[in-house]
Amino acid sequence: MVSTRAVPNLAFRRLRGQRSAGEFAAAVRRSAREIGEQVACDARYIGRVESGEIRCPNYAYERVFLHMFPGATLADLGFSPRESVRGRAARSTAAASRPPASPSPLLVCGSDTDEESDVLRRAFMTSGTTAVAAATLGLGLHGPAAVSLPVQRRVGDAEVSALEKAVRQIRLLDDRHGGDGLYRRASQPLRAAYALLDSGTAARRSTADRLHAGAGELAISVGWLAHDSGRFDDARSHYAEALATARVAGDPALEAHAFCNASFLARDTGRPRESVRAAEAGQRAARPLGSPRLLALLALREAGGRAGLGDRTGCERALGRAHTAFGKGPSAADPEWMTFFREAELEMLEAQCWSALGDWSRAARHARRATRLQDPHFTRNLALYRAELTTDLARAGLAEEAAATGHRVMDLLDQVQSSRIRAMLASAVAVLRPRGRGSVDVRDFLDRHAMPGAHPSPSGTSSPSGV
Repeated sequence: MVSTRAVPNLAFRRLRGQRSAGEFAAAVRRSAREIGEQVACDARYIGRVESGEIRCPNYAYERVFLHMFPGATLADLGFSPRESVRGRAARSTAAASRPPASPSPLLVCGSDTDEESDVLRRAFMTSGTTAVAAATLGLGLHGPAAVSLPVQRRVGDAEVSALEKAVRQIRLLDDRHGGDGLYRRASQPLRAAYALLDSGTAARRSTADRLHAGAGELAISVGWLAHDSGRFDDARSHYAEALATARVAGDPALEAHAFCNASFLARDTGRPRESVRAAEAGQRAARPLGSPRLLALLALREAGGRAGLGDRTGCERALGRAHTAFGKGPSAADPEWMTFFREAELEMLEAQCWSALGDWSRAARHARRATRLQDPHFTRNLALYRAELTTDLARAGLAEEAAATGHRVMDLLDQVQSSRIRAMLASAVAVLRPRGRGSVDVRDFLDRHAMPGAHPSPSGTSSPSGV
């Protein structure tokens, strides 16, 4: 296996000389324009190259760098050979025996998603039509689980463990990269999971319970990827599938989770009354589970729905219940999927409530706290929080701060693929455009946002509406 430990690129750092990373990024963009290329280079990208995080640039950047430094090779600039970064030589024999796979939307050479994208593409390969594709559930960093389950075979711990691992890995990749590049490939293990359920051959009742819970959680995870990438009808269908699985299995924890996400989707798609009803149903399912944090999140979902209805009093009451429940602290009964729900997320969801009620300054205050509190491991959420803050600041009339925050969102868009976040950023731009042309800082942000390739949308995704 090729080591992925970052080694600083000292050669590239020397080429920058006395210029700041931002000044050098501007020089890269100018050079790109000279040869008809469009690259969204910024100080963060330069930092990632110099730290060794980007071991090989993509082809557009390669052409620009070689134009900037005539006669130099990628090796002269401190980069690794493309084949060593992608690991082609090590996989050539295996690749020759596999059917061709469509390129992953996450596949961007020169990004830290290279190796994960390749694993993901192989993990979601379609298996034969005569077997349940348990192998498609394997999303480990060392490739898919080598398990193929005939239709009539009894399901055991190996298959259920593969399913549970797939759920965890999808959540991990979503936390880093967002839903756009993952959704279609995540649908493959979901079909495999429900094929396992349909076989009806679990060895023990405990295995059957785990199988139902795992399939339902996977349906919710895939539904969230659809939600995040603007495929709202697909998300609604997946959440309904999870809810039906919860009802069949008599699983209140899965039911509460399904209602939680259904409430979120209803709010995002302009159905606030449905959002409130789903959140209330989720709270009824969650009360016996003994998790104050789950009740806090569901109360926040209710608050979001009530804000959408313009019910300020009802929203404030729900927010009060959320804060009280959250203040009771974590519990052993907290579901595994709630690892994202920390104080930063509470602040973010409250910011969205005040934003829906038109209290932009208050919304910005909470969104600002959310960005300060957020764990940088959750890259997608950090981009989301900053996008919310950008919009709230813009609507509150704080155009320069909005532009600065917008730049920080765009710094993350080479890692995060989320139609939802791009739509939020576009909303902020629409607010800033008519009022911000008098400011150099705002103009710079608007120009950067308008650059082709600055916020690419992966092929095959639909544009979100109502977000």
